[in-house]
Amino acid sequence: MRRLWFLLLICALGAWFAWRDRPIEQPPGVLAPDVPRQQRLNAAAPTFRKDRYEIKALAEFTIEARVLGREDYRFDAGADLAPVDLTLGWGPMSDSAVLAQITVHQRNRFYYWHTATFPIPRREIETHSANMHLIPASRAVADQLKSVRAGQIVSLSGYLVDVRRDDGWRWRSSLSRDDTGAGACELVWVKTVALR
Repeated sequence: MRRLWFLLLICALGAWFAWRDRPIEQPPGVLAPDVPRQQRLNAAAPTFRKDRYEIKALAEFTIEARVLGREDYRFDAGADLAPVDLTLGWGPMSDSAVLAQITVHQRNRFYYWHTATFPIPRREIETHSANMHLIPASRAVADQLKSVRAGQIVSLSGYLVDVRRDDGWRWRSSLSRDDTGAGACELVWVKTVALR
């Protein structure tokens, strides 16, 4: 009997987590029309220290975008620094009618997409979406990032950064929304988060 109760408890917890993390449905239409904004910083850019990492700001960065996917990391080289990746879409990649024809998934700090028929040109998909590695600037920001769900509109502000760990390991943000492949992800020191 105890085994049955234990199995029921596991099933109930699984159902609750699946319900809690379900994507949020949005109506058709562009929900986040603006491109991300960034302003390159000069040599006197701010630097931060977080545990064994030195973090140098490269550009001020602000984005409002639709969350296309979210992946949490616990075991890779950057997990203690950037535990959450969000795949974000803006412009046509925030439109439910477009996204209904595109499959998005994340794995190993990369974002992948697939479509059988292109609802918009390939280059628009590439330049209006990105995978972003998020470094929370505070415990409050970390807690907010844990609550983000696919489908939400998120506003982030902070810096695109270059990170050096004490043992020499390095992680640098892309500074372009036009690149693809390895090195094209944004590494963001997140100062503020807002959800709608």
